[in-house]
Amino acid sequence: MQELHDVPLAPLTTFRLGGPATRLVTATTDAEVIAAVREADDTGTPLLLIGGGSNLVIGDKGFDGTALHIATRGFSLDGTTLELAAGETWTDAVARTVAAGLAGVECLAGIPGSAGATPIQNVGAYGQEVSATITEVTAYDRRSRETVALSNPDCAFSYRHSRFKAEPERYVVLRVRFELEDAGGLSAPLRYAETARALGVEAGDRVPLTAARETVLKLRAGKGMVLDPEDHDTWSAGSFFTNPILTDEQFAAFRSRVAERLGDAVEPPAFPAGEGRVKTSAAWLIDKAGFTKGYGTGPARISTKHTLALTNRGEATTEDLLALAREVVGGVHEAFGVTLVNEPVTVGVSL
Repeated sequence: MQELHDVPLAPLTTFRLGGPATRLVTATTDAEVIAAVREADDTGTPLLLIGGGSNLVIGDKGFDGTALHIATRGFSLDGTTLELAAGETWTDAVARTVAAGLAGVECLAGIPGSAGATPIQNVGAYGQEVSATITEVTAYDRRSRETVALSNPDCAFSYRHSRFKAEPERYVVLRVRFELEDAGGLSAPLRYAETARALGVEAGDRVPLTAARETVLKLRAGKGMVLDPEDHDTWSAGSFFTNPILTDEQFAAFRSRVAERLGDAVEPPAFPAGEGRVKTSAAWLIDKAGFTKGYGTGPARISTKHTLALTNRGEATTEDLLALAREVVGGVHEAFGVTLVNEPVTVGVSL
């Protein structure tokens, strides 16, 4: 277990932002992870967990406590059952399942971060969510001080949410188990219209696994959503805001605001989100509120490829990023009466 002191955390995040941690511990086994967590809990030391750093916004002052970098490794495939250590790189794991001919996570290709983060956020994209294939999460419970196994229902998954996100100080994910599908080299049925169009098929069709993965990677790259050290459009946390879910009454009020601003002929995006609820598009809201691709003049700007991504153009500080985020949130609320919620976790700062 490696231990360093007064170390900048920016290199451990995809934003490349964040000040130093008082202490940085890198754990490569579950036992090391648990030992580091127990030590912090026993001494009352603030603890920050870092996996792939793709969903973190760390303040410029850094973190006064122990930052625990989870760098465990483990990829186990038994038939259609996949088990990943929390520190496994998610994109690599997806590539390996596709190479093995197994379907279920192929449309989650290119998402940066670690496997252990996927159940926390219920990571999803292009019509797939990990909650559809996760069967069990092994975690260290800081309350009971023991390792526990949580079934899929125990995880309380919902849109970009889970029990782990609801109780961020309680669980430390150690391993994640998935049940995939052997469909003879074909993908799961495509659920996302953009992916189906790009492949020239209908929604609900299956395609070769490699074609599904490669198409998603191309779509993501076109939006700056595949990490590239040379491309500042990828110095981000991916989608910075979640898609708002509104009650029917809230959506009716929103539609009225859209008509007032854009005209009666304009219909905002609307997707079913359960009884009495409608999901709309954060990207659409941002764009129609006047924050178009490339918006901004400072070191933090909206991506030139995708309005949902806020980016570090190379010299930004966390405060630069937050100023832009607040401007977008305020502008969208003023235009449409909808409040955007940030998807990344903030450390030592807030919107």
